[in-house]
Amino acid sequence: MESAEIRRRWLRFFEERGHTVVPSASLIADDPTLLLVPAGMVPFKPYFLGEATPPYQRATSVQKCVRTPDIEEVGKTTRHGTFFQMCGNFSFGDYFKEGAARLAWELLTTSQDEGGYGLDPERLWITVYEEDDEAERIWRDVVGVPAERIQRLGKKDNFWDMGVPGPCGPCSEINYDRGPEFGPEGGPAVNDERYVEIWNLVFMQYERGPGQGKDYPIVGDLPSRNIDTGLGLERLAMILQGVRNMYETDTLRAVIDKATALTGVAYGDAEGSDVSLRVVADHMRTSVMLIGDGVTPGNEGRGYVLRRIMRRAVRNMRILGAEGPVVGELVDVVIGTMGQQYPELITDRQRIETVALAEEAAFLKTLRAGTNILDTAVTETKAAGGTVLPGEKAFLLHDTWGFPIDLTLEMAAEQGLSVDEDGFRRLMKEQRERAKADARAKKTGHADLSSYREVADSAGATVFTGYTDTEGEASVVGLLVNGLPAPAASEGDDVEVVLDRTPFYAEGGGQQPDTGRIRLDSGAVIEVRDVQQPVPGVTVHKGTVQVGEVTVGAGAYAAIDVTRRRAIARAHSATHLTHQALRDALGPTAAQAGSENAPGRFRFDFGSPTAVPGTVLTDVEQKINEVLARELDVTAEVMSMEEAKRQGAIAEFGEKYGDRVRVVTIGDFSKELCGGTHVHNTAQLGLVKLLGESSIGSGVRRVEALVGVDAYQFLAREHTVVSQLTELVKGRPEELPEKVSGMLAKLREAEKEIERFRAEKVLAAAAGLASSARDVGGVAFVGGRVPDGTAADDLRKLVLDVRGRIQGGRPAVVALFTVANGRPLTVIAVNDAARDRGLKAGDLVRTAAKTLGGGGGGKPDVAQGGGQNPDAVDEAVAAVERLVAEAA
Repeated sequence: MESAEIRRRWLRFFEERGHTVVPSASLIADDPTLLLVPAGMVPFKPYFLGEATPPYQRATSVQKCVRTPDIEEVGKTTRHGTFFQMCGNFSFGDYFKEGAARLAWELLTTSQDEGGYGLDPERLWITVYEEDDEAERIWRDVVGVPAERIQRLGKKDNFWDMGVPGPCGPCSEINYDRGPEFGPEGGPAVNDERYVEIWNLVFMQYERGPGQGKDYPIVGDLPSRNIDTGLGLERLAMILQGVRNMYETDTLRAVIDKATALTGVAYGDAEGSDVSLRVVADHMRTSVMLIGDGVTPGNEGRGYVLRRIMRRAVRNMRILGAEGPVVGELVDVVIGTMGQQYPELITDRQRIETVALAEEAAFLKTLRAGTNILDTAVTETKAAGGTVLPGEKAFLLHDTWGFPIDLTLEMAAEQGLSVDEDGFRRLMKEQRERAKADARAKKTGHADLSSYREVADSAGATVFTGYTDTEGEASVVGLLVNGLPAPAASEGDDVEVVLDRTPFYAEGGGQQPDTGRIRLDSGAVIEVRDVQQPVPGVTVHKGTVQVGEVTVGAGAYAAIDVTRRRAIARAHSATHLTHQALRDALGPTAAQAGSENAPGRFRFDFGSPTAVPGTVLTDVEQKINEVLARELDVTAEVMSMEEAKRQGAIAEFGEKYGDRVRVVTIGDFSKELCGGTHVHNTAQLGLVKLLGESSIGSGVRRVEALVGVDAYQFLAREHTVVSQLTELVKGRPEELPEKVSGMLAKLREAEKEIERFRAEKVLAAAAGLASSARDVGGVAFVGGRVPDGTAADDLRKLVLDVRGRIQGGRPAVVALFTVANGRPLTVIAVNDAARDRGLKAGDLVRTAAKTLGGGGGGKPDVAQGGGQNPDAVDEAVAAVERLVAEAA
């Protein structure tokens, strides 16, 4: 049974039994404590934590997940992988243990002809929490599993929690016996390789307190008992397809086969090549899924995760013998297999391939640059008499250049060096520990939100009136001072105020928050400087009490800064126009990757593998302003997600949308999902001026622009500058480019002429310097200081010219120094006869540079160095002369 069919059967089975099918959420987690979605229940987390009320009692999903803590182990075993799909069914206060067990057993054991998975019930084993008598009774007496195939396990294996105070409960796992070839008998308590877990049923019935690991108290029962289950699709596919591990299932084996075709290395030939093939298969699938959900390669956060796994895949293809680009063909295979389950991969094929190919090209350049850095490190190590490349160098190559450690080991060995792997591992461990510490610190955010949840529980969600009103009456339903609930606040206090209804827009969707004032019936005034939504539905107004006392329950009148709101609305509407105009010009690959809408200005990030030509940007700007002149109405409508898709509305990557969405339409030009505030007609924007575009990461560009009065003021300043220039050059504005270009050409010619005269002057001294050579132990030595300000290239030419003028086959060393911009510089050259005596320019330069307080290096015949101390030039000349004398 193909993986796509496993997915279809799962969703169909539970939908037929009253579950709402919830599409997989994006891999970009809607949770500040997570980079990526690591588990199937993450999209339902707000419901389990009580932050939001679920819109259904029963739900089912097949969630895309990515986990990367053991990324270095991927490929080395057949159990580690980064991407997986978690099939889940969920109950919120509806069925509990018996219902979950019955449904799971029915789906697993019903024949394939009747829509089930057709597993042999005699091969299914059950584990329950050691104290959960109820679960064991249900499996034994209700479902009918023999007692000898039910095992009790401890809290470590069969008790679930989120790692923080909140819901928890026992769980029950369904395991499949793969047979004696996978190990001895005894059930999952003895051998989890033979008895592989396929489905975990979590019974959320308790609330846990604080504690570390599994050491925490149970503080009571949950008011509503819930079910959260998870079945690993890849593990079930492994069983149903009759293969030994997940890498041999249909979606991954296809990638392995393509890698084999590209490299000529067959899977199963050798353990080393099998590891590389598994890495390629896993990492390429994960990369495609991440790019598909809007992640772009970068050096931080989820972008770094993507970059790291893509580069591991490319590197392993090279280990297997591939030459040149290979990612394009591998991406095609992944889309071909996973596109059956996620059709958006097929729709977005061009964008996904563009991003992936750009990253591969960048990494191939990095490999070349890293090779140069490694060569330098090897040379320095050998010059110092070492045989071990320092761990710091290997870590620098890995961390800064993305150079894999295995490549460093291999190339160092070719040069006769080993690598300080212990030092490298230590630095890597320190880096991981720092990352884990940061992650732990972020996870404490659950506790910080408890005060806001209390407000939400007692007062309900804040009603946003800002789409139609800029001010209005309200009541204070929550008040926090220094992050803690308070009954009152006085003049001068920094407060966080929650109203039952508000016209203030909370920062979100790239739009900056409103500012303004809240006046209480008592006469108190709060100056609002920021508005946020720390938990869904609760709008928090952050500000300072200017006058009087603020109390919970007081009547209030909230008014936003209308001028600021209108300026932001103009920027937000302009962002939508820019997005559509860029897509029209560049194609669907110009998908939104972020934005910021501020008063009078905006920035818009979008996908593009290359810079946008200036002519295209000019066309985009013209198109936007033509739309403004058409005076198109801007409307907003709330509809179902399905209807929005049918109408062609654009959704932003990484955003989480509910079943009902708000669609903003600008005439016949643009239609996007958006919760922000906008103008009513495009004429209200006045003018949009694109300032330019730049790169902010691999495959991501940024446009910055001004809107309305800000755009006019910018153009007015530009006009003033142009007027001044036309006056200076005595020409018309349209002649400026030609006249300025002519001036620059003349300036460049003058600079070349000056450079030629300076070089002639320097080289004119060559004959005199050659004739002044002193005999130092049989070596003709020319050393000294030439006029300050001599350029490095000129100094090098002079040194080589002097060396060439020393005739008669005499050993010669030329060491000249200068000071440029306050820093000393030296170039030293030796001829063949001097090198025969053991004199090397690199050694001499290092001695000179050390005296100057710097460093240097180069080839045996010519080398260059510099330092910090210009007063030490004479001492450096003497040091080089002494070294020549000693060698002679």
